[in-house]
Amino acid sequence: MKAFTAKLVDLTQKNAETIARQWAKDVKTNEKTYTYHEESEEKIIRQAKYFYNNFQMMFFNESPYEQAKEVFEKYAEERYREGVPLHEALYALILMRRHMWLYAEFQSLFNVEVEHRQAVESLSRTILMFDYIMYVVTRQYWKLMKLECQAKENTR
Repeated sequence: MKAFTAKLVDLTQKNAETIARQWAKDVKTNEKTYTYHEESEEKIIRQAKYFYNNFQMMFFNESPYEQAKEVFEKYAEERYREGVPLHEALYALILMRRHMWLYAEFQSLFNVEVEHRQAVESLSRTILMFDYIMYVVTRQYWKLMKLECQAKENTR
């Protein structure tokens, strides 16, 4: 499985700019990511490139949750400070995952039957990484919202 997982992660990292641009076009027009519609394309491309470039570190880390925590608490804080609603921040991540896989599929990365089975194993690992990411982002948003509410109460 590692060889095929490495193919996906390597392909993603080497083509981060292309995949990020495809994602940006999608997120800027998708009805579920309304907040992104008015953002500059270059700004949101940087978000996706940051994700795709850090995905390899997380994927192969012995403690992927800790790596996800380190990388995606920052993502959550930045999106929170920008006023991106949590559901849109999460859907943007779902689209990042989708574009990563669509790109791999388009490149015919997995084209032999044996590779398909191993691709499914790779997909399972990818889903686990995204589960960690979603948890970390949601938890960080909650912490930031709690701090904001406490600050408002203290000023009363």
